[in-house]
Amino acid sequence: MKKVFFGIGALFILFVAGLIVLMTVDFNRLNKDTYYVHITSDGEVEEYKAGDGQILESYWYELPAFNDKGDETTLKFSAQKNLRHDAYLKLYVKKENVVTSYDEVQFEDMPAKVQKHLK
Repeated sequence: MKKVFFGIGALFILFVAGLIVLMTVDFNRLNKDTYYVHITSDGEVEEYKAGDGQILESYWYELPAFNDKGDETTLKFSAQKNLRHDAYLKLYVKKENVVTSYDEVQFEDMPAKVQKHLK
């Protein structure tokens, strides 16, 4: 009987741990390459209609981006709002050009090789 309760307890602990991992880990950023960009202009507005008839907007950006080594590539990504001018973003990229997420960062927090290119 103790083995049954022990087994149920272990399964419960695993279930709770799994829920915590799912709630706290952002899989859009996990094991992705990082690139940095400087927002200098407004994004191109794309309007689309949601299923309920509401008009929604996306803002598309196509900018030169630099990785930690200073290598340059051009990345295209979207945001749900027009991003702040003169902001620096850290982009999370998979498959070389698919941006899955981004964070705003301070200039001082970027690698030195990236800072040299984005001054």
